[in-house]
Amino acid sequence: MNGVPRVIRTPDQRLRVFVSSTLKELAPERRAARAAIERLHLAPVMFELGARPHPPRELYRAYLDQSDVFVGLYWERYGWVAPDEQVSGLEDEYNLCPPQLPRLIYIKDPAPSREPRLTELLDRIRADDRASFKYVESAQELQVLLEADLATLLAERFELSRLATSPPHPVASTAPVTTPALPSPLTRLIGREADVEAVRAMLGGGARLVTITGPGGMGKSRLAIATASDPGDRFPDGAVFVDISPAHDAAGVVGALAQALGVRDTGDAPLADKVTTALRDRRVLLVLDNFEQALPAAPVITSLLAAAPGVSAIVTSRSLLRVGGERRYELEPLPPDEAMTLFVERAHAVRPDFEVTSSNRGDVGRVCTALDGVPLALELAAARVRVLPPSELARRLDHRLPLLVGGARDLPERQRTLRATIDWSAQLLDPPERTLLAQLGVFAGSFSLEAAESVAGAVAADGEAPDVLSALAVLVDNSLVRQHEDTAAARFSLLAVVREYGIEQLEQEGTLAAVRDAHAAFFLALADRADAGLEGAAQHDWVVRLGADTGNLRAAVRHLLDRRDWSRAAHLAWALYVYWWVAGLLGEVRGWMDEVLAADEPLDDRTRAIALYFTQAITFWQDPGGTVAAGLTESAELFGRSDDADGEALALISFALAVLASPQPDPSAADDAMDTSLRLFRVRGDRWGQAMALVMLGRVALLRERVDAALGHFEESLALAHDNGDELGVTIAQHHRGWARLLLGDAAGATSDFSACLALSTRLGHVEGIAYGLEGMVAVAALSGDVRRAGRLLGASRSLRERTGLYNVPVFSFHQLFVDRMLAAASPADAVAFESAIGEGRSLPADRAVAEAEGHDA
Repeated sequence: MNGVPRVIRTPDQRLRVFVSSTLKELAPERRAARAAIERLHLAPVMFELGARPHPPRELYRAYLDQSDVFVGLYWERYGWVAPDEQVSGLEDEYNLCPPQLPRLIYIKDPAPSREPRLTELLDRIRADDRASFKYVESAQELQVLLEADLATLLAERFELSRLATSPPHPVASTAPVTTPALPSPLTRLIGREADVEAVRAMLGGGARLVTITGPGGMGKSRLAIATASDPGDRFPDGAVFVDISPAHDAAGVVGALAQALGVRDTGDAPLADKVTTALRDRRVLLVLDNFEQALPAAPVITSLLAAAPGVSAIVTSRSLLRVGGERRYELEPLPPDEAMTLFVERAHAVRPDFEVTSSNRGDVGRVCTALDGVPLALELAAARVRVLPPSELARRLDHRLPLLVGGARDLPERQRTLRATIDWSAQLLDPPERTLLAQLGVFAGSFSLEAAESVAGAVAADGEAPDVLSALAVLVDNSLVRQHEDTAAARFSLLAVVREYGIEQLEQEGTLAAVRDAHAAFFLALADRADAGLEGAAQHDWVVRLGADTGNLRAAVRHLLDRRDWSRAAHLAWALYVYWWVAGLLGEVRGWMDEVLAADEPLDDRTRAIALYFTQAITFWQDPGGTVAAGLTESAELFGRSDDADGEALALISFALAVLASPQPDPSAADDAMDTSLRLFRVRGDRWGQAMALVMLGRVALLRERVDAALGHFEESLALAHDNGDELGVTIAQHHRGWARLLLGDAAGATSDFSACLALSTRLGHVEGIAYGLEGMVAVAALSGDVRRAGRLLGASRSLRERTGLYNVPVFSFHQLFVDRMLAAASPADAVAFESAIGEGRSLPADRAVAEAEGHDA
C-alpha cells in the first residue's frame, strides 16, 4: 500500500475541531467556520470566554486535548496579553496545540493595520511544516475553503482507521431504496371527493402540517391516503405513509418514521438526527396515521418540518396536535346519500344481489341515520346484510345503540356511536369468534394465521385448540378484521379502534396478561426457529418474514421487559441478532439492553453477556475513554462460562474492533482475539461466523499494509459464504476482495467484484451494499481519470447514505484516496466539473445510479 497516508485513529466518530481566533474582529469568520464544521457532521470546539481575564493554560489544554483538528483564524489583532504572561491567549493556544494535531491556518487579507506581534506569530506559523495556511478575503470564502480542506484532511488522515474499526458485517436492509408506496385500499373511496380537494387546497396554499381530525372509523386514514396519492409537482419525491399507532412516545414516533423512510438505527447517532438528515433536502409528503396515542411527541414533527423545508405532513388523529403551524381539517360524517351508497357497496361484498328498493329504502335510511354516517359503523352493519334484512338491522340497531351509546359519556358522541356499533357487531358473533376478536387485540400491526392460532390455543379455557381459521373467516366477513391480499402468506390486521376494543375486553375479563404472555411465547419460539436460518441460504426469506412482524417483536420484548423477565427478553434479542443488524435496528436493541443492565438486579451469566454485548459493541468507535473493551472482555468471558461458544467468538470480534479503535490501539491484542474467535467458530462448524472473522482478519492485514494476506482472507471468506448459501455474506466478502484487488493494481478484477456486489445488493435490497458498490466504482472511475463519472457516482453514494442513516458509521471504502489522487492531477476545469457532477449524482435515484455504475445508462 505504498503512498497511503499515515493513519491517525480517532476514538470518537464525531470529530472535534478546535477554532482559535480573536473573538470580536473575526465574529463573522467564526460563524462561517462553525457552519463549515457542522455541515461535515463534526463538532466545533469554540472557546467563547473572552470576557474573562486570561484563562488558565489548563483550560486551553482541556479543550485542545479533546480536539482532533486545530483551525487558526487570524487578521489584524494579536489579542490581549494578561498580567504576568508573555504571550496573548491567541498565541498560547497555538503553542499548546498538541504536536500530532493537524493545523489548518487561514489569514484574512488585506490587513492594513496588523499588529507587529501577530506578524511575528504568522511568520513562525508559516515556517512550521506541521501547518497548512491559506489567505481569505471574506467569511464566505473561508466557509467554502474550510469545508473542502477538512473533507480532504479527514479523507487522508482518518480513512484507514475507519476502515479497520468498522463493523465486520455491514448493515443491510430489505426496505426498498426508493420511496415506499402508499397503502392500496381494496375498496373505492365514497363521498369524500370534496374533502380530498379541500385538504389538497390547504397544502397547495402553503400549509405544511394539516391534521385531519374526527372520531375513529370516520375515514381519516382513507382521506389522507387519497389526498397523498397524487402529490403533484410540489412533492417530486412522492409521499410516504407512516403508521404511528404502535407508538406512544417520541422515541416510538421517530422509530416509525425511520422504518417507513428506510433509515437505519445503527446506534452511532441519535435516530432523530438521521431522520432529519434523510429528509433535509427532499420534497416529500408524509402521511402520519393514527397519531392520537402519541400526542406528547408532536414536537418531533414540528422540529422535523423546521429542519426540512421541502417536507409537509398530513396527520390523522382523533385530537389536534396543538403545535405551531398546524391547520385543522375536521372530517364530518357522510351525508345521507353518500352514507347509503357506502352501505350498499359494502353490502355487495357479502350479498352481491343486494339492492335498495322502494320497500327497503326506508329501513336502509334508518340504519344510516342510526349510525350517524360513520363509515366504519356503516361497514360493520352492512356486513350483517348476509343474514339480516334491512328491516331487522334497523330494528336491532334502534333497540341496541341507545343503550350502548348512553353508557360511554366520556367519549364524543360519534365515537360512542362507533364503539357501540363495534360492541353490537361483536355481540352478534358466536362465543369463539368473540373471544378471538378480543385476543387479536394484543397484536401490534399485522399478524399471521400461525401466530393467531398459537396465541388462541395457548389460552384456550378447555385446553383444546380452537378453530381459528373458521373464526377468522367470520371476523373478516364482518369487517372486524382486515385480510391483506398483497402478501405472499396470509396476514391479517385490526383497525386501531377495533384493537382498542379487543384490549378493553381482555382487561374486563382479567385475561390480558395471559394473552400477552402467549403472544411473547410465540415470538420467542419464532426467534429460535429463525436463529440458524438467518445465517444461511434462507436469510432473505427470514428477514422478510421477521420484517412483517417487527411491531410484534417489539411488543413481545416490551412485555418481557415490563414483566422484568430479563432472561427471556435478552434471549429473544440475541436469537435475532442477525435480523436486528440486517434491518438496521441495533440502536433500538441497545436501548432495551440498557434497561436490563440499569435494573441493577441479579442476572444469569448469559443474560448479562448478551446485555453487555449489545450495549458495548454497537458504538465502540465512540468510546474516548477506552472502556468498551473491558465490557466486551467480560461479555466474552460470560458467554464462555455459559457454554455459548458462538457468543464468545462474536464478542471477541467486537473486542478486536474496540482495541483497534481505542486511543492506544493494540493490533497484537486484536490479532490474538481474532485467532481465538476463528478457532471457536471452526470448532463449532459455524461457517457464517468463520466468514465474518476472516473478513475482520483481512481488515487488520490491510491496516498493517499486508494486502496479499488480506486478499487471501477475503477469498476464504467468500468461499465459505458461497458454500453456506449466504448471499449477504457473498456481497460483503466480494466487496472487500474488490478493494484488495484494486490496491494490488488489478483494476479489472476489482471492477468485476464491485459490479457483482452492486447487482446482488440490489436484488437483496441491501442498501449499504449498494453504497459500497457505488463507492468502489467511484475509485475505478477516478483511477481511469473519468472525472464526471466519478463525481456522479460519488454524489449518488453520499445521498444514499444520508437518506438511509448510514452516513455516520465507520465505512470500509478507499474511494476517497483515489479521488484525491485524481484531483491532484486534474486541471481547474476538471475540478469544477467534478464538483458539478457530485451535485448531479446527489439527485440520482438509487436504481439510476446503479444502472449508470454498471454502464447501462449514460
